[in-house]
Amino acid sequence: MLGAIAGDIVGSLYEFRNFKSKDFQPLFHQGAKFTDDTVCTVAIADALVNGRPPAEALQDWGRRYWSNGGWGQRFNLWLADDDPQPYNSWGNGASMRVGAAGLLATSLDHALALSRQVTVITHNHPEGIKGAAATSVAIWLARQRTSATDIRHELMARFGYDLDRTVDEIRPGYRFTEASADSVPQALVCALEATSYEDALRNAVSIGGDSDTIAAIAGSVAEARFGIPQEIVAKAWTYLPRDMRQVLTALYAQEKLQGAC
Repeated sequence: MLGAIAGDIVGSLYEFRNFKSKDFQPLFHQGAKFTDDTVCTVAIADALVNGRPPAEALQDWGRRYWSNGGWGQRFNLWLADDDPQPYNSWGNGASMRVGAAGLLATSLDHALALSRQVTVITHNHPEGIKGAAATSVAIWLARQRTSATDIRHELMARFGYDLDRTVDEIRPGYRFTEASADSVPQALVCALEATSYEDALRNAVSIGGDSDTIAAIAGSVAEARFGIPQEIVAKAWTYLPRDMRQVLTALYAQEKLQGAC
């Protein structure tokens, strides 16, 4: 989904050189690019839209964009394996790629089931599963026009996350981590505190840490809450090759069709 992808692109410049302020300019820096987060997000969308086994789609896209780099060591080995098996990951990689599950789900239970289906192929650790599930549920609830307060309460009750902190409270002491437990809640706060889609991305970059992934997760939820301004859609689209655009076009066509049923 484009909300996650635009977040990934915007956050890409700041992953290893954090900018702890919301006032970075421009939104899309000339040095920005899509990263492995986008590749994996498109792969999962391809799997769900076209009925492909998630592991097959993820390997296909990962190998297709191998030179893009950015893969974690264990995921890199998984991509190269002829018989890829889950490797008990507790990282945030499953959460940043799961957006299509929340977008296409027809119920909260369906969101949970789709999330698990596309997550356990790599991230079968409870924290990896929980982070992806929380993100998917947040997207589904936001699509139902659930208030940010009610989404926050549902996620805290269901997943045990501490979402009572504000972005300003998180920012000073936050440091880089790829652990789901220490990055997904922060990303969700960035999305749920936001006043617009762009504000969610600015919140995400401003706390530092794993900026592209934080912004991808926050962006996926913020898209469901607010939609994406057309100028951001148009700019993000220019970063993507034709094969990725085709998958995203099919994804939104399927979402629209389901919404009409």
